[in-house]
Amino acid sequence: MSCEDDFPFRSSRWFQPHTMRAFAHRQRALQMGFRKKDFMNKPIIGIINTWSDLSTCHGHLRERADDVRKGIWMAGGVPMELPVMGLGEVVQKPTTMLYRNLLAIEVEENIRSHPIDGVVLLGGCDKTTVGLLMGAISAGVPCIFMPAGPMLASTWRGELIGTGTHTRKFWDELRAGTITMEQWEEFEAVSCRSHGTCNTMGTASTMTSLTEALGLALPGSVCIPAVDAAHIRMAVDCGERIVEMVKEHLVPSRILTRQALLNAAVVDMAIGGSTNAAVHLMAIAERAGVEFSLADLDEAGRRVPVIVNLLPAGKYLMEHLYNAGGIPAVESVIRDYLDLSVMTCTGRTLGENIAGAKVLDEDVIHPLSRPIAEGDGLAVLHGNLAPNGAVIKASAANPSLFVHKGKAVVFENIREMYAHIDDPDLDVDENSVLVLKNGGPVGAPGMPEWGGLPIPRKLLQKGVRDMVRISDARMSGTHFGTVVLHVCPEAAVGGPLALVRNGDEILLDVPSRRLELLVDDAELEKRRAAWKAPVFSEKRGYVPMYRAHVTQADRGCDFDFLEGSEALPEPEIY
Repeated sequence: MSCEDDFPFRSSRWFQPHTMRAFAHRQRALQMGFRKKDFMNKPIIGIINTWSDLSTCHGHLRERADDVRKGIWMAGGVPMELPVMGLGEVVQKPTTMLYRNLLAIEVEENIRSHPIDGVVLLGGCDKTTVGLLMGAISAGVPCIFMPAGPMLASTWRGELIGTGTHTRKFWDELRAGTITMEQWEEFEAVSCRSHGTCNTMGTASTMTSLTEALGLALPGSVCIPAVDAAHIRMAVDCGERIVEMVKEHLVPSRILTRQALLNAAVVDMAIGGSTNAAVHLMAIAERAGVEFSLADLDEAGRRVPVIVNLLPAGKYLMEHLYNAGGIPAVESVIRDYLDLSVMTCTGRTLGENIAGAKVLDEDVIHPLSRPIAEGDGLAVLHGNLAPNGAVIKASAANPSLFVHKGKAVVFENIREMYAHIDDPDLDVDENSVLVLKNGGPVGAPGMPEWGGLPIPRKLLQKGVRDMVRISDARMSGTHFGTVVLHVCPEAAVGGPLALVRNGDEILLDVPSRRLELLVDDAELEKRRAAWKAPVFSEKRGYVPMYRAHVTQADRGCDFDFLEGSEALPEPEIY
């Protein structure tokens, strides 16, 4: 018998028809202990969960899935949990960025191939948020993001310490000999106090904050600490809300407009967000089919002040931002920079969502009259060294180095860098420019967080704590310093970075947005003619596919065959 086309929900195609195949689907649901009335004529909601024992920021998401499940049942939906790849930053090698696109594929195909009407996305650690969103956007069903939440704030010897930020800071002090191994181990034991993501405004907090700004997370949800009771209540709310979103057919394309992406760029600058947003927002925009570029980020960076006083650009942590009013309070301060008419997952506009928002601590969320920085939370650079762009987090850099000319100290790859960075005979001083090649999406592969090159030990011992560093890699959003990242095109595909040699002069000019290799064109052409593309050893598996299809940083490092918003046909059910 033929299937009917007019069903109340997408999942009805699996369960409603009077066919042998639909009978088999109902039969298997009964096998799982469901009653027929539990799943017939009700929206089926996927709980897409990135929990794993090695996704350390998500250690509590197994329990939160049950909280989401409760909300779905209460709202009249049917919860179905679907485990997907958990991208545990720090632990997973060579980098979770290599697997962000694989997670996106898994999410999209899980939704597309199953009887799913809407999804709650459980994640929060760095690339997890973005991979979840990319897949759900491409699948096209209603989705809501349930953030893992930040870990609790920590202190060590009276100092507030931020995850990642102080790891780098104290590691430099250990290498310089100013703290002992005993002190380092003492710090190690107290630096991560609970479940949850990094508590600084690193990549995790940046991308969850921008997800809220995009309208895909409940207002005020992303700053709630992972172990707070409010986090449980928020999870239940997500479960309830997604059922209503399905009934309202509130799909991502109704939320992810150009105006929503521009709002996210504004919020990114106001919070002093991670440079990684420059890659991830491009990927999200590409999946949504929305025109958005590095120029949009730079334009926001030029005019929007940094007002959130969080590490690494400030001094507080996410728990303090939560207590100060969270992202809604931030948006209330910068409302004149935002398009308040955009639709959000609540079914209301952004303006309606933040109507009652207030700043509860002006030392954490500053007024516009007293910003942390006047602008340039993130700056996009161009020049003959980065024809397609490079980025720098100016709010976490040293202003005295914003205009700097120095001689290059070049490392061809990360192995060479670690072999020589602490060599006492390394020809380097505080005016040098450290250059790392082959850290990009193709060269590394996966564009790891190698860009925050360590300061050479002999300079640390002289008191140097920052210098200009340039690479085609990324940097952890928790880190700081005058670090130029995402140089594009990357060295491994023949970008100008591949041509830099020791002793070449490089000019960094942040106010003018310039990054120049001060070598004449004739010499560069000679070097280009002699350049040979790297030969990679992998012959099978995921990595060769990644290298063959990944786009450059200015396009989001997605796979070229996954870009675009054209919907795939629904699977046939026979």
